[in-house]
Amino acid sequence: MPLLEIVQTTHVNATVRLEESTATLVDQYAAFLHAPADEVVDKALAYVFSKDRDFQDFLRTPEAAHVAPTLRVRRLGQNGSTPELVSDSAKATKSPEAAHDSRQRNQA
Repeated sequence: MPLLEIVQTTHVNATVRLEESTATLVDQYAAFLHAPADEVVDKALAYVFSKDRDFQDFLRTPEAAHVAPTLRVRRLGQNGSTPELVSDSAKATKSPEAAHDSRQRNQA
């Protein structure tokens, strides 16, 4: 039997907007734990999701399986190229960065 158990997890990059005071608290909590802010947000959300009984009940409904994605998720393109949007709602509109990049290419 191996001495270590390695659990493979998949991470995504997501863009979220926070109130400035919340962002400050995330940074402070991360410093308190000596952990990255991303991990604080991830673990805090996982904790809330696991403790919310009404949400757990909702997850067992057919409606939960058909929720449209609204979180702006990005993944790296092949060979570390420019990130591309993953969520369908985000595909419909260009990000400000993408619009800025296309303006720069058009001016060249």
